[in-house]
Amino acid sequence: MNDSENSSSSSGGSTDSGDTASGVPYAGVATTDEAADALEAVSSQIYEYAGVPGKASEPGPGIKECEGKDPERFFRVFHPWNFQPGSAADSDRAMENLKKKLNSGDWVLKKEYRDNSQNENLNLVADNDAKKVSVWIVQYRDRAKPSLGITTTSGCYEVPEGAKVENF
Repeated sequence: MNDSENSSSSSGGSTDSGDTASGVPYAGVATTDEAADALEAVSSQIYEYAGVPGKASEPGPGIKECEGKDPERFFRVFHPWNFQPGSAADSDRAMENLKKKLNSGDWVLKKEYRDNSQNENLNLVADNDAKKVSVWIVQYRDRAKPSLGITTTSGCYEVPEGAKVENF
């Protein structure tokens, strides 16, 4: 469900508010605060899935437009954050745990690849069609302080009748 990682997700919603041209699914009707809370809950779940001790950064979610939709009525939520395990070995264990968890239950691991950076960082991309959420995780193992860069992104929400998209 990430813009660049996946273009073949399942959809829901009506013809008027369904998939955008980019294949992003309709996530339902919610205020921006409700959608942000739901996405932060998914980020917390990802933190638990890592299964190793570490520290998570504090930045909150942001709002972006749904491609091809009225920006005053439709929006997506994204939540970029960083997880810093205690060591490179814990970073490896966290990625192994995440691979397993993000390929079970409602999660489907869509991609696992090494990027073209000097360190050839391991990347995971997974979708949860039930929650209309995607996650992209990059393992920065070879840094002085190993970490995981994690971005969760929602499907396309529609604000309730009479409401407007609120930016954070």
